[in-house]
Amino acid sequence: MTILDKIITEKRKEVALKKAVIPVSQLEASVFFERTVTSLSTNLRKGTRGIIAEHKRRSPSKSIINNGFSVEEVIKGYDNAGAVGISVLTDMKYFGGTLEDLVLARASTDIPLLRKEFIIDEYQILEAKANGADLILLIASVLTRTEIERFSKCAKNLGLEVLLEIHNEQELEKSVMPSLDMIGVNNRNLATFEVSLDNSKRLSALIPSEFVKISESGITSVEDIMDLESYGFKGFLIGENFMKTDNAGKAAEDFIQKLNKY
Repeated sequence: MTILDKIITEKRKEVALKKAVIPVSQLEASVFFERTVTSLSTNLRKGTRGIIAEHKRRSPSKSIINNGFSVEEVIKGYDNAGAVGISVLTDMKYFGGTLEDLVLARASTDIPLLRKEFIIDEYQILEAKANGADLILLIASVLTRTEIERFSKCAKNLGLEVLLEIHNEQELEKSVMPSLDMIGVNNRNLATFEVSLDNSKRLSALIPSEFVKISESGITSVEDIMDLESYGFKGFLIGENFMKTDNAGKAAEDFIQKLNKY
């Protein structure tokens, strides 16, 4: 059993428990439920080099990355740095995140927020909307085509955008559909945790032009982004590279300022 299999098994138990305690009606009563979302895909189409900065305390591959920042510090730092969007991990067991992180992030910025989560049930999409997200992540490797269609349509009906994450050609082929907004290529092999930007480069030509292309994981330099831009990528998700420093916001600001010189 891979780490991803373990995460999904735990997630099914977690969601079942939540559904038994917090009814959908309570989620729909949230002050955020009537909020109009901000479109990340529109922002990315308007320009280039869109940095999607990530709040992540730990990961299965790296254990603790940084527990020293408050959510507000990180999010405001990313906003001031010029990030086009912010990804917020909400999985507790493996990444140290919570839905409260998403709420605090929403209170700290107006730019688009991605709820980064292992979504296996429509309930989690309602949670995303109720806690201030603008878009959700769907991971093709853990979902069937039917589930991707059902979940993406659910998100669109709530006004949320959808970022689909793929790792290979097979996942892309089974997943392409009109209810997606963006397609992200994860450069990390979730079985081995090895990272290679060649994964984005290899898959870029196969992604239909109507979807905004995003490269995820393993991006550490301005040169990486300039290289990936030539393959049509508009968004670049960076988390660990910022979070492992003493000041995530300042690290993001320095990175973006350097990038903007080119």
